[in-house]
Amino acid sequence: MILFDYCRSSTAYRVRIALNLKGMDYQQVPVNLVSGEQRGKDHLARNPQGLVPVLEDQGVQISQSLAICEYLDETYPQDDMTFMPDDSLGRARVRSLSQLIACDIHPVDNLRVLKRLVGELGASEEQKLDWYRHWVYEGFDALEMRLASDSQTGIYCHGDQISLADICLVPQVFNARRFNCDMSRYPTISRINDELLKVAAIAKAHPDLQPGG
Repeated sequence: MILFDYCRSSTAYRVRIALNLKGMDYQQVPVNLVSGEQRGKDHLARNPQGLVPVLEDQGVQISQSLAICEYLDETYPQDDMTFMPDDSLGRARVRSLSQLIACDIHPVDNLRVLKRLVGELGASEEQKLDWYRHWVYEGFDALEMRLASDSQTGIYCHGDQISLADICLVPQVFNARRFNCDMSRYPTISRINDELLKVAAIAKAHPDLQPGG
């Protein structure tokens, strides 16, 4: 099993968490997004989008982090580590929370968007940071409200079992703190994130501990 990733990519971070939680053995191949390695012919052959992560397993290459996480959950089932609840409403809630982060916050704040803002549209560093924080705050305002007001929230985003929503949460909080977002506005998100970082498999996925940094 090979993971083509980049240490500070939120999406690759998600997959590292999932792989570690499943206890999978995998080889990491760094793809440096800053230097442009993702646009090289070798990586474009793996993923024509020129994005990470790409997981190679059983001779097949899979892209898109949420698809990879669900693939791992379905292909390597474990009674004590599943990323989805048993009930359909629970699964819908977890997917909804996951997509709030993965589809609504992350895509407008990722590296290629920020590089275009500065390099091609001429945004200043202050304007770039304002852009980034605006979308984090808009998404986290809604996420905090949902988590804080719902009895289904437990130690983690959905009850007391780590789910796909938690796998998405940790990288997004990491990046929010990296860009000096005011996380005091989000006590429930911060509490859940702090609990998740106590889990060894999640701590092991931290960007500072990866090759290619």
